[in-house]
Amino acid sequence: MLNLSGKNALVTGIANSRSIAWGIAQQLHAAGANLGITYLPDDKGKFEKKVLDLVEPLQPSLFLPCNVENEEQIQSTFDAIQQKWGKLDILIHCLAFANKEDLSGDFSQTSRLGFNKALEVSTYSLIQLSGAAKPLMTEGGSILTLSYLGAVRAIPNYNVMGVAKAGLEASVRYLAAELGPQNIRVNGISAGPIRTLASSAVGGILDMIHHVEQVSPLKRTVTQLEVGSAAAFLCSDLSSGITGQILYVDAGYEIMGM
Repeated sequence: MLNLSGKNALVTGIANSRSIAWGIAQQLHAAGANLGITYLPDDKGKFEKKVLDLVEPLQPSLFLPCNVENEEQIQSTFDAIQQKWGKLDILIHCLAFANKEDLSGDFSQTSRLGFNKALEVSTYSLIQLSGAAKPLMTEGGSILTLSYLGAVRAIPNYNVMGVAKAGLEASVRYLAAELGPQNIRVNGISAGPIRTLASSAVGGILDMIHHVEQVSPLKRTVTQLEVGSAAAFLCSDLSSGITGQILYVDAGYEIMGM
């Protein structure tokens, strides 16, 4: 039986009820994990209230602002975890961003600033958060991130994000190699296309979803909760022998030739 009772889990990247991170948080909570939630702060505090209203039923014991482009906020987040919990067992990384103009058009015209921005937020942040989490995972732990098929195939209107996700998947392997001796496992989930705030920036996302429904072996797309269930498994002792892997949760679409 999947049981995360007594485990402290930090979940990043919840924007609204369509977020894959939200599906993961729900399933971790259902398995008994003690949750900490981060949100992207904004000047007016509207985003904070929106996320807090959403996650309140899960009764997170920590609710923290964390912009991964802000070193001080990252440090404050993990200082708060140290003070409140003393240790961290699970880190969920669901962070990605690219300027919309760098997702479409000719990939060779990607701007330097856009390229750096996409890789800093979408890729380097996993390395950064893992480094901050490492000293707190004194009893071992599990780090999990989200990828997409565009990391290994050229997907229309994905462009620079595909490069960022490829770097993310490589980072999973290198982090797994480093942290394994400390019994910290690092894995990723490559989820099928889901309508989220992030995916709305990808042109033709509805066509992609329709295509998956037609072509995938299960003849449908996956839900946030299905991804969440896979995440809970990868964060539990049931997957204690798995690290450095990318698990496809996409209704089988990745295996199809056409």
